[in-house]
Amino acid sequence: MRLMIASDIHGSAYYMEQLVEAYKREGAEKLLLLGDLLYHGPRNDLPQGYEPKKVIQILNGMKEELLCVRGNCEAEVDQMVLEFPVLADYIMLYLDGHTFFATHGHHYNEDSLPPLKKGDILLHGHTHIQALKKTDDYIYLNPGSVSIPKAGNTNSYMIYDSHTVTLKSLSGDVIDELSL
Repeated sequence: MRLMIASDIHGSAYYMEQLVEAYKREGAEKLLLLGDLLYHGPRNDLPQGYEPKKVIQILNGMKEELLCVRGNCEAEVDQMVLEFPVLADYIMLYLDGHTFFATHGHHYNEDSLPPLKKGDILLHGHTHIQALKKTDDYIYLNPGSVSIPKAGNTNSYMIYDSHTVTLKSLSGDVIDELSL
């Protein structure tokens, strides 16, 4: 399965439209969103093109293609306007013999690990900082942020395909790659 992974849209229709273009260009079968879809939160400036209502429209238009977990900026009221589930704290994915624990990152992260077997993959957003890292016990992946990258990162997403994770800029340039 070819899977696109993105996080931290924070209500930016400007970057959401770029993400949809990238999704089509990549030919992914599903888009996994790691939370913080509609609101910017009190610690972030408004992202360019902040239009949560337009982001709702775009996301609802592709609801059959989405998998999603709840970010720290999601609220129950968001579920009332979104036509796909957004309130799960995590999703377990089993792809090509790999176990992914996908979450937003505000509860489970490298400082507060979920139950993982050796070689499992911890996948989260939240920090807005990209990561592809193998440790002795697990693999840590973070696609960075679609709309508000931090630590000098660019706006980004990941592609999982055939045991490989590729980190890309929204324009499609490869930033980094990791074989699992």
